[in-house]
Amino acid sequence: MAIQWYPGHMHKARKEIEEVMPQVDLVIEVLDARIPYSSENPVVSTLRGDKPCIKLLNKSDLADPEVTQRWIEYLEREQGVKAMAITTLQAAQVKKIPDLCRKFVPSRDKLEKDIRTMIMGIPNVGKSTIINTLAGRMIAKTGNEPAVTKVQQRINLRNGIVLSDTPGILWPKVDNEKSSYRLAITGAIKDTAMEYEDVAMFAAEYFLKAYPEAIAERYKLTELPETDIELLEAIGRKRGALRPGGRIDLHKVSELVLHEFRSGKMGQLSLETPEMAEQEKAEVAVIMAEKAVKEEKRKEKARLKQEGKRHR
Repeated sequence: MAIQWYPGHMHKARKEIEEVMPQVDLVIEVLDARIPYSSENPVVSTLRGDKPCIKLLNKSDLADPEVTQRWIEYLEREQGVKAMAITTLQAAQVKKIPDLCRKFVPSRDKLEKDIRTMIMGIPNVGKSTIINTLAGRMIAKTGNEPAVTKVQQRINLRNGIVLSDTPGILWPKVDNEKSSYRLAITGAIKDTAMEYEDVAMFAAEYFLKAYPEAIAERYKLTELPETDIELLEAIGRKRGALRPGGRIDLHKVSELVLHEFRSGKMGQLSLETPEMAEQEKAEVAVIMAEKAVKEEKRKEKARLKQEGKRHR
């Protein structure tokens, strides 16, 4: 499944970010703690260059704590990166961010100049809620629907830090198909841009492998099915997601599973680990290399064809 959703305002946002970035001292990237790799926008890395970066693993209350700790250690291997697990449900955690910014850019602090930060992240990772908590007032619009923020704005936190808020930007194409599914499972893309059944089956297959006990407990299953479709059918029977004649309503049970994951009703579950990310990065690199070769062959074929026409 490939994401085919790149609204016009996201293209505009990228251009605006490119223009402002030279004046920024520090980048704050908000990630979803359940999918730090899949929610890490490669566009952000490209735009920030070698500027220091704080990666906030938000929604950590919904993620597997042990996996989140491994992610923090993994992300901090990169030069100039500090990672921190937070949940916007605990304002005290969010309010530690300004102190972290000062430690990262002590030169501006000593000169008593505002630290110019830019906060970035894909849609629906909780960026606007973080901004409102830091500002102590409602500045950024929040909502469960992705892509609520449409325009860039500068916010003076009045504590030595100026924050540039950016719209949540997706990238034009997600090359890793598994990341596409994970973004859909967490609600980072609009539900209208995905097939519920397709996404729920991907989730079900993963849950069976990674969190069988949590799934069995949540849905009171004495015996776990072996396949994704069998799991969805078992959950459908337990929850009464049935069509006339007793057939399973696959769409209804798919919605149920995705919504229960997003709300944390299944427990604290993460959808990927650093080891999975490393493997998938290698797989994507191979795919991209193959595509590049095919593209070169296509261009060469087109060039030869054009030359043939000229010599006629």
